[in-house]
This record gives sequence, C-alpha cells and structure tokens, in this order.
Amino acid sequence: MLRYALRRVPSALAVLAIASVVVFGVLHLATGDPAVLAAGPDASARTVSAVRHQLGLDAPLPQQYLTWLGGVLTGDLGDSYVRGVPVATLIGNGLGNPLELTLGAVVLAVLLGGLAGLVLGVARGRLLRGATAAATALAFAIPPYVSGVLLVMVFAITHRILPAGGHVSVLADPEIGVQYLIMPALALALPAAAVLARFLSTSIRRVFGEDYIRIGTAKGLRRRRIVLCHALPNALPPVLTVLGIQIGQMLGGAIVVEAIFAWPGVGQLIIDSLKSSDYFVVQNLLLITVTVFVVLQTVTDLLHAAVDPRLRME
Repeated sequence: MLRYALRRVPSALAVLAIASVVVFGVLHLATGDPAVLAAGPDASARTVSAVRHQLGLDAPLPQQYLTWLGGVLTGDLGDSYVRGVPVATLIGNGLGNPLELTLGAVVLAVLLGGLAGLVLGVARGRLLRGATAAATALAFAIPPYVSGVLLVMVFAITHRILPAGGHVSVLADPEIGVQYLIMPALALALPAAAVLARFLSTSIRRVFGEDYIRIGTAKGLRRRRIVLCHALPNALPPVLTVLGIQIGQMLGGAIVVEAIFAWPGVGQLIIDSLKSSDYFVVQNLLLITVTVFVVLQTVTDLLHAAVDPRLRME
C-alpha cells in the first residue's frame, strides 16, 4: 500500500505545478492594474510607479511567478493589494465556513445516495424502485440554486421550520448550528446523492451477476448477508472514485449556495477580489481549491486501492 501511495505523489505534484502556472497566467491576462487600485484614484504616475515597484509588479512575469510560488511554499501568501491585510488572514477567516458546509453536504450525500443506491440495486418492489428512480432523477436535474430557493420557500417562509439564511457554527452551538446547516447542505448534496445512487445501484447489479454471489445464494445464505457482506464491499470501489469527484464539485458549487443562504464564506471574497483585480487573493484561493481537489482525488485513489487489492498488484 505504501508503494502505491508513493507512486501517486509525483503525479499529484505535477498537477499542482501545472495548475499554479495556469492560475498565475490566466489572472495576469485580466484587465486592471492593481498598482493603480492600491495607490488610489488621485495618485500621480510617479506614485503608481513606486507602488508597482513595491508590490513587485514591475518585475518580469517568470520572476513574479517564482516569488509568489516561493511564498506559497513557505506559508507567506503575501498581502492584499486592496485591503492591505495578509492574504492568509482573509482566507483563514473565510475558509472554515465553506468547509463546514461541504462536510455537511458530503454526509447527507453519502447517506441519501447510499440508501437510494441500495434500494435501486437490491429492492424487489417495483413501485419502490420506480419512486426512488424518479426521486434521484429529479434531484439530479434540479441545480442547487433552484432547490435552495424551493427549500427556503417551503421550510423557512411557508412553514417556518428552519432559518432562511445566516450562519451559526456547529462547533460553537451544535443545536442551533445544525438548523442553519440543514437547508444549504441539502441543496448542495442532492445532485451528488443522485449521482452516487445511480453508480452504486449499477455497481451492485453488476456484482450480483458474479459467480460467487450465485454460489452464496445456492448455499442458502440470507439475502441481507449477501448484500452487506459480499455485494456491497465489492461494489464500492468505483463509487469511491465518483465520490471524490463529487466532493470537488460540491466545493465549487458551495459559492452559489453561500449566496442563496447568506452563508459567509470565500465565494464573496473571490468575487470582490476579481472585481478589484486583487491578484494575490484570487491566486491563492484558486490554488488552495485545486490543492484540496487533488488531495481528495489522491485520498480517493488510496481508499480505492485499499478496498480493491488488484490496483495495488498492478
């Protein structure tokens, strides 16, 4: 297992290196001069030039890239051009909330998707399977910004069961925090749960066609034992890969959900920084997002290899 993990490290590092070059290059193609914004609208050309030199924006692009990358590797993310505060402080203040939202959405997606996948894969009642298939299709078809608005209308405006927006940390006050978390996490989790349900049901049906399942049935093993002890563990590897991809998509979709439910996070920070050409903030946020996605994919591959020894033996 260790050798397999070590083989995955170089490819992950290569992806991060390429992503850093792309992020740096694309953002510097955007319009707007951060030196002008940092100096102020009434600054003279000499003042703007001095600010540009102070920020290192007059250096060649390769040198700017290496300076930025060296700061990232040493933990120095630089200062915001516009706000004048360390980028690490801005990101640290806003990163915990979207991670909390994404974690809650992952838990709901796994629970709902796993239950629906089992029903679609092993349930014998045609009516139950049909209703579950229709529910998963609806959950997949409705984007989070639509389901979020519908949840607010039903559970916050019509019935007033849950708060319509805002945020209270689950760690600070679990009872109140969960109430604020349920609707945004559910809106974010529904499409991912539908995808997981479809992949899990397909994988279970494929496993049920294997010879060892037929042999277990012929020996008189209970259906519950066959499903839980034999079919489900062998159906999980491809689902784990899909789960890693869905977690990455939920991290990206959290920006829209944050806007609907007034959930404080990095989404508004990215938008404001793009409008003001605050390159350091956007660069570091995008690179952190890519890093999280690469780490998730690597962890998913390791879990896949842990449950499927054939990958480790290749």
